Amino acid sequence: MARALYIHWPFCAKKCPYCDFNSHVRDLVDVAAWRDALLADMRHEAELAGGEPLHSIFFGGGTPSLMPPALVEALLQKAEALWGFDANIEITLEANPSSVEAANFAALTQTGVNRVSLGVQSLEDDTLQFLGRLHGAQEALDAFETAQQNFDRVSIDLIYARPGQLAEQWTAELSRALALGTDHMSLYQLTIEPNTRFATDVRRGVFTPLDDDPAGDLYALTQKIMNAAGLPAYEISNHAKPGQESRHNLTYWRYQDYCGIGPGAHGRRGGVATERHKKPENYLLAVSEHGHGIKDQRALSMGEQASEALLMGLRLAEGIDLSKLEARFGIPSTDLINADRLALHSDLGLLEYDSGRITVTPSGMPLLDALLGEIVADALVTA
Repeated sequence: MARALYIHWPFCAKKCPYCDFNSHVRDLVDVAAWRDALLADMRHEAELAGGEPLHSIFFGGGTPSLMPPALVEALLQKAEALWGFDANIEITLEANPSSVEAANFAALTQTGVNRVSLGVQSLEDDTLQFLGRLHGAQEALDAFETAQQNFDRVSIDLIYARPGQLAEQWTAELSRALALGTDHMSLYQLTIEPNTRFATDVRRGVFTPLDDDPAGDLYALTQKIMNAAGLPAYEISNHAKPGQESRHNLTYWRYQDYCGIGPGAHGRRGGVATERHKKPENYLLAVSEHGHGIKDQRALSMGEQASEALLMGLRLAEGIDLSKLEARFGIPSTDLINADRLALHSDLGLLEYDSGRITVTPSGMPLLDALLGEIVADALVTA
């Protein structure tokens, strides 16, 4: 049933001021306790969602590159024993580009990890300092080189639309990143998330976020540069050479089943939504008492599943085939979308609707959230 597995490692050396992910700083981490808990949580998921070999595993966080390679190896060995691996399985691990973590890259390769996602975030030292990162630009470049020597595939993350950022600055930085030769890049606009230090800084007037219009111009510039470089967007913030797309993330966006283990991890399996306890200590306690870390699980209605599939799928450049959704969830396409709004936004050039397939145009992508709220049928979630 589930063909993808997400493993969340919740610990970081430092909490970044823009981050609202489930990450925690702890002076001491009991690796043996975490090994036992994650293995137990994994066994629980395999009992409910086994049957097909895994085609993707993703270690996210937090900072998974802080995990001892022996722990990564133990988790991968158990996953293979429980599910089996597809011959071309993609095993991704998120990593910070520090020299300490890069020193583990060779050992991580031996565990079976074949793809790494490097949180570079910027190639400018002053920007890295502003973003609260622990590495410098040269350290990031060195880590990238080490990663390329060890892993089959290397992706890098960058953050743009930063306060005061100019088009020529972003063009130069993005061109430097492209010159490294990676086949996949995740390019995220800086957003001020609630309950982060940046949200407090903005409220106190420490800095002013970039306005929407210049941020939109930088988004358009990004698409132009990446298209010219042969790494078009296959999802609103993710760019890849053809064939180098993240298979794991495509699992989410194509609304396929996946199991999620570890603190705060979400999953979708057999029409059931799962959520793990977020706080590491609560997660460990739950596993010790129940054999799994689940905080909440509930069956989703067909309408809720169809709505989620639409909301996820329209992030992709390939869009959504309504006839396939209709067949999958048993809901007529006329009940999936607001036809009047679809026609309106198609006329405006924000959407394309051809032979039953809806795609968001490059002009529509910066307005994606608003478009989704307009065209997904209001009554769908109650179906």
